Amino acid sequence: MDSSSASAIDPTLDPAFSGMSFAEVCALALQQQAQIKHINAVNAKMAHEMAVLKRLKFAATSERFNAEQKSLLEEAIDEDLEALEREVGQLSQPVKPVGEKQIPKRLPLPAHLPRHDIHHEPANTACTTPGCGCTMTRIGEDVAEKLDYEPGRFSVERHVRGKWACARCQTLTQAPVPACVIDKGLATAGLMAHVVVAKYIDHQPLYRQEAILGRAGFAVPRSTQAEWIGAIGVALAPLVQAMREDLLGRRVLHADETPVAMLKPANLRDGKTHRAYLWSYCTTTWDDLNAVVFDFAESRAGHNARRFLGIDGDGSGGWRGTLICDDYAGYKQVMNAGVTEAGCLAHARRKFHELWVNHQSTLADGALKLFGALYDIEREVKDLGRDERLRKRQARSRPAADLLHDWLIANRQKVPDGGATAKAIDYSLKRWAALTRFIDDADLAADNNRIENLIRPIALGRKNWLFAGSLRAGQRAAAIMSLLHTARLNGHEPYAYLKNVLERLPTQPASALRALLPYRWVPGT
Repeated sequence: MDSSSASAIDPTLDPAFSGMSFAEVCALALQQQAQIKHINAVNAKMAHEMAVLKRLKFAATSERFNAEQKSLLEEAIDEDLEALEREVGQLSQPVKPVGEKQIPKRLPLPAHLPRHDIHHEPANTACTTPGCGCTMTRIGEDVAEKLDYEPGRFSVERHVRGKWACARCQTLTQAPVPACVIDKGLATAGLMAHVVVAKYIDHQPLYRQEAILGRAGFAVPRSTQAEWIGAIGVALAPLVQAMREDLLGRRVLHADETPVAMLKPANLRDGKTHRAYLWSYCTTTWDDLNAVVFDFAESRAGHNARRFLGIDGDGSGGWRGTLICDDYAGYKQVMNAGVTEAGCLAHARRKFHELWVNHQSTLADGALKLFGALYDIEREVKDLGRDERLRKRQARSRPAADLLHDWLIANRQKVPDGGATAKAIDYSLKRWAALTRFIDDADLAADNNRIENLIRPIALGRKNWLFAGSLRAGQRAAAIMSLLHTARLNGHEPYAYLKNVLERLPTQPASALRALLPYRWVPGT
């Protein structure tokens, strides 16, 4: 019997277990089996977690996440996935085959980034082989690139104004002080624009910006930044008013609202905030004017919509057109004043989507397929001209809508009153005329998703703002966001736009003020 056969019968004969008794070897084996079982259980748990994370990342539906929320979610998921993969690797500790070269997965760093070399050379270039001692020759190199970043740095503009004097007549001449939004202020237009954009686009409250700027070399107090924003809000108010006038000159508008917490003196003693609202109005996708205007109000009452649209208490005057909105009762005040209502097909569909997700309702699944047929047509006609879009809607969307309507009526008779299914069907049937108004009007969108997508970044930002300091502060924020978000809608970089506007605004003639509106602004002017 050879040694390997003997060790198989008695493991104590294996050199790896020398000095150990049979009982000790068995105990060690049981211990290792327990460890393997534990590792397999942990691996299975992590594999499940990774599967859940990947499903969230790659199967996130548009009903659950908007673009920004999905981006934030994916960032967090990618971090968790990387951490889990590393933990699994530490548990399993796979052995790489000898001579196998690992292929890097990362992409090369962009060539346009500046580079500086850090050289690592041996202190002694003499050969260390015993008995040699000759000087070695450099035959090549290995290069590994790492991405580095330095926080932004401050600089100082020295405005040197020369004094010129005539020795004969004693006349003194000097160039005037350059005009600025804040006279004798500390900041340039660029720094003020940075603070404003960081707060209202990047969702960075002022106390965070104070710390960030401090790391860059100069901690601008948040109180100073607040003063800048207050002054900027006043300076930009005429632009926002001009944009509102242009918006109310359109025949079709979207409208929506979202809650924002606001400090109110009466509630401060109890440490509570007041529930205010940010109302939003924008043009449609097909309008040649690309604009959104926010309006901050203390409540969700319908008179706020009537006030913005300029409609008097008796229903006279103001805007007349078609308003695309949800079924919120506050909008009924403007509908009673001569405004035409267009419903949101997505709201009606969403009620069935919730039934399907939460209860796997087969009836809801049937409704979603019929709604999907209407949306399939909308995707086909969205880039067509007005006349062709109307023709295809009337030829194809009308029969699809009629089929959905008949289906809703037939199934409503089968479900009991008061249930979620009955409420979902009743919502569509009661608003059917408004929901299908888009079929006979090529300028109308089928849903209110455009304004909802524009208002969602506000909902993300309010988590960082926590609250609006007052009604005036909320109105100022609404005005600034109206300009910045409209600039983005028109393809402009918000910082570049606002910096240029703040530079030009102090000397811009009132007659040329509209040239600074985001949809008229020309970069480089």
